[in-house]
Amino acid sequence: MRLLLTTVCALTLGGGAAVSQDATSTSPRLGFFKAGVLCAQDSLETRAAPDTVAGTTHVIDEAPPFVSPGPRVPAVIGIGFGVRAGLKGDFGQDGVTMTVTHPPFTGAGKGATRQSFVTSLSTSHSPSITFYQFDYPYELALGEWTMTAEAAGEILYQVSFTVVPPAALPELANACGYQDPLS
Repeated sequence: MRLLLTTVCALTLGGGAAVSQDATSTSPRLGFFKAGVLCAQDSLETRAAPDTVAGTTHVIDEAPPFVSPGPRVPAVIGIGFGVRAGLKGDFGQDGVTMTVTHPPFTGAGKGATRQSFVTSLSTSHSPSITFYQFDYPYELALGEWTMTAEAAGEILYQVSFTVVPPAALPELANACGYQDPLS
């Protein structure tokens, strides 16, 4: 499992929600929000995240582009999904709890249905990215996944994705070149 984040992403990005409004809620404090599906990227380092199955999150240098706005995600190793977000104004927010809920993992995932870690959220001028990437077969849990960013009791955003069999989205399943041609 890779829960990935960047604290600063030096990109100029267009705004707006990228998933249906009924699956997304955002705080008025956000000046930028975009959700989608992306291809895996190597990480620079890891950070301790004891409330995750892996026990760590990976940190990346630059945000990969979204290959689809979602909210449907093919269950393929190497595919990820998540959010680029930034707060209005000149100051970000430390102490943001990111919670990912999902269908139960099997095998090495030990039935987990919830994972969380603490991160930060940058400004809308330099949005942060947080995403979940499938690294292990036990993570390919079909169904609804929800990502919630919360600080000091306020939900900054909440977005849902639906993980589906690769055959349901064949072009997206192959968009990153990770799908085993025999699967």
